[in-house]
Amino acid sequence: MELITAEKKKAKIKMCITGPSGSGKTYSSILLASGLYPDYSKIAVIDTENESAHLYSHLGPYQVVSISAPFTPERYIEAIELCVSKGMEVIILDSITHEWEYLLEYHSSLPGNSFTAWGKVNPRHQAFIQKMLQAPVHIIATTRTKTEYVLADKNGKMVPEKVGMKSIQRENIEYEFVIVLDLDIRHNATASKDRTGLFIEKPEFKITPLAGLQIAKWAMEDLQPRIEHIKARISGCNTSFELLGLYNQYPEFRDLLLPFFESRKQEILSHQITPKKQQEHVNR
Repeated sequence: MELITAEKKKAKIKMCITGPSGSGKTYSSILLASGLYPDYSKIAVIDTENESAHLYSHLGPYQVVSISAPFTPERYIEAIELCVSKGMEVIILDSITHEWEYLLEYHSSLPGNSFTAWGKVNPRHQAFIQKMLQAPVHIIATTRTKTEYVLADKNGKMVPEKVGMKSIQRENIEYEFVIVLDLDIRHNATASKDRTGLFIEKPEFKITPLAGLQIAKWAMEDLQPRIEHIKARISGCNTSFELLGLYNQYPEFRDLLLPFFESRKQEILSHQITPKKQQEHVNR
């Protein structure tokens, strides 16, 4: 463990693109990645969609790691580690829906009580989430959404239109990401979550490399004021529970601030008086 000075280059974006089948999640992710890092050879797609990532090879020489069933969390973790070891700067996880569908099927196959069976599922899912969040690279994850049809006005006629609804992943998965962009069937994006402030409450737009460039510039801004603010809040935490809440509040800065969180945690634990120590103090 060591204390380090915050560096701009260590700010890595973790974001998600959601949408129904046919909304352009893979294509949009690759365009976004090329804006985040302009060298296609440093972009990797972890492909669970029957090698569909190869369809867009005309964009540039990005790398592809194909995963086939079973889509276990461990296989995703292995693929992420491979990409990091090969020097990739952006990893696209296309898609993480398969990981959750596998775990749901695994859970249903376990004998005994359904509630206790989650004890075997949760650690595996959490290990995958932590690997994704702590990877020292930009991450773009995609998720499928449940598809429904609504009536829409088209040239004066009401016609059925496919729309994406809730993401097919664990509930509240969006809390793990800095940005969540939702795509519709016309390939238009809107932000349902955006801690950068770049896209939230803005009109729908088509994802291009420019969007990735905007995110990259935001990530490379002077981090010092934000880092110092969070460090001050870390110092103000008086319990491990408060510290954990703050840690979960800033997933994009976990790799930068982990040493400070750990240091404060040890300080808090060292000041806690156990019943045994209390008795020893009374006996004196």
